[in-house]
Amino acid sequence: MNPVLLGLLSGILGLAVGVFGVVAYFSSQRHRRELAEVDEPALSEGAAEILGVLGRAYIVVDGIDGVVRASPGAYAFGLVRGHTLVQDDVLALTGRVRRDGVIEERNVELQRGPLGQGSLILQLRVAPIAEEYILILADDRTEATRTEEMRNDFVANVSHELKTPVGAISLLSEAIDEAAADEEAVRRFAKRMQKETVRLSALVQDIIELSRLQGTDVVDHAEPADINELVNDAVEANRLAAEERNITVVVGGAAENPVYADGPMLTTAFRNLIDNAIRYSPEGSQIGVGIRSRDGLAQVTVTDRGPGIAAEDQERVFERFYRIDDARSRNTGGNGLGLSIVKHVVANHGGEVDLWSQPGQGSTFTVKLPELDAADSEDSPEVLPRTEAEPARAGKE
Repeated sequence: MNPVLLGLLSGILGLAVGVFGVVAYFSSQRHRRELAEVDEPALSEGAAEILGVLGRAYIVVDGIDGVVRASPGAYAFGLVRGHTLVQDDVLALTGRVRRDGVIEERNVELQRGPLGQGSLILQLRVAPIAEEYILILADDRTEATRTEEMRNDFVANVSHELKTPVGAISLLSEAIDEAAADEEAVRRFAKRMQKETVRLSALVQDIIELSRLQGTDVVDHAEPADINELVNDAVEANRLAAEERNITVVVGGAAENPVYADGPMLTTAFRNLIDNAIRYSPEGSQIGVGIRSRDGLAQVTVTDRGPGIAAEDQERVFERFYRIDDARSRNTGGNGLGLSIVKHVVANHGGEVDLWSQPGQGSTFTVKLPELDAADSEDSPEVLPRTEAEPARAGKE
């Protein structure tokens, strides 16, 4: 073949390959742009602004449950990781809504985050929007749900606790009526009725006290108070109960500075703590009450020589109506509210109460409260630094 012709054909072939490559490149770029435009969420700016001011966490997913838009709250709740909806319960909801086209709303309990540390209760509202998108609105109802459960448990427990002494008094009154001719039996039944009446009265008083404490703002009623005097008042209030069981209450030490407190409320907490020690200590034993200042805190410890508390029960003894041994509590007259009141009062004063105990070795409860500096204690409550008043508000349940 003519070399000139061969060269011409080669040039034409190379040009054709080059043109084809350029066309393929631009076609590929155009295809990529089209895919990118399809993947972008088709939500108007107005819709995005509305979602931003709802005040609830939200997620928008596409037809295959890919996350195209999500609020920071959705990530904080552990609903979304990257661009993926990670909770199986939520995925099941979006699937039903996509299939049926019907809005669903329900409460779900989910593990928080990918590690499952803790749980939360979310109110979810799942609805179809636009052509293929699903909107998920999430509202955290964890605290509200738990508060409602606590309220229901409290009512149920109160009803149960009141039922026992009221039922006993009713039966004893019938027994007295039937044994009217037996003077000895009447005296025996009357003595038991008196015991149940005292128990009922104490329970009602504790319920009233707890209700009063929950409705009291410490900051509005507090002033600098000598914690040494408050503890001594609490010991004196329990003196008769201690003498009846031949128990000695020994007080030692002193706090250097006053605390910012509602005096009667704090005295009630110390009285309940000492009363608890008396109830569960063996007759003829000794209870120690220590007072000291350490690291800007006033510390009050109450130590008994009772049966002690197992590790698994130590966190729960501060719950309302929780009792380790119902039979022993009936014998001691306890109703399970005393330590709950202690914890509530101490928390309202910006403090904390700790427990050390071992079965067979007794228990030590330690109350820690922030002290006032000497200069601060001379000021009126109105001019105290905010740092002294704020812990009391923060601790309020």
